[in-house]
Amino acid sequence: MEAKEQAAIYKKEGNIATITFNRPEKLNTWDFPGQSGLTDAFYSALGVAEQDDDVKVVIIKGAGRAFSAGHDLNTVGFIYGIGSGKPGERRASERIRLKVDREWLEGCHKRLFLCPKVTIAQIHGYCIGEGIIMLLCCDLAVAAEDALIGHTEQRLGFAGSGTGTINLLIATVGLKRALDLLLLGTQIDGREAERIGLVNRAVPADRLDDEVMKMAQAITLLPRDGIAMGKAHRQLAYDSLGLTAGFTHGYVMHTLFTNLRWEADEYNFFRERRDKGTKTGFHARDERYAGLE
Repeated sequence: MEAKEQAAIYKKEGNIATITFNRPEKLNTWDFPGQSGLTDAFYSALGVAEQDDDVKVVIIKGAGRAFSAGHDLNTVGFIYGIGSGKPGERRASERIRLKVDREWLEGCHKRLFLCPKVTIAQIHGYCIGEGIIMLLCCDLAVAAEDALIGHTEQRLGFAGSGTGTINLLIATVGLKRALDLLLLGTQIDGREAERIGLVNRAVPADRLDDEVMKMAQAITLLPRDGIAMGKAHRQLAYDSLGLTAGFTHGYVMHTLFTNLRWEADEYNFFRERRDKGTKTGFHARDERYAGLE
């Protein structure tokens, strides 16, 4: 299959594997497990790296103008069985919501977080929603100084919930900064992300590739057994700190959120998408925050 047809591209050079999200025309937006899109393609590629004894480091990056702009808002919600709002449609079941979210948060996010290889997120352009979750699940992260990073998807109504990485975000940047990102949907650039500890380094965009490669090459100097044991030891530490429990908490809370009820005076993206289209619904969501950021 030609690279342009692949949702994720896998490349290996020596001890370093690179997985590139390859939906540049959609800013590398995501679907869900089982939909034969970016999610399945990425975790299939990650499996190749996990099984290759020569691979020590996996660099994760995006093609085009963004690392990832989050989930595709044209399709989000439908996998649960959410309908179009027409009379007589059956309500989406809790069991389907739970099944989808468990496969997604425990089967995907937790898997990346505990990947036996060292993972580096290479961040440029937009890193929103699922993008920042991927960043948090990687061991290390380097961002372009002009990258835009945030949990803007929280403005759909999550109010600081609905993701298995909240524990990781709090542990990474502290409670108050985490709540600022979550409750306000604040976007920050790469420089600010470095300042608060969300990424390890921020560099000019034209130096991003070189900086990430230098970091990866330094890690390849470590022995294979050392990397494997180090990752296993860190999992024990993560378990003791309650970080890994967040993925279980997250899938249950995300399922509860997908059953959220909006009152008449509250903004409902799904209703706006149905009545006015995705683009209008998306922009209207954020226009409400004008003058408040």
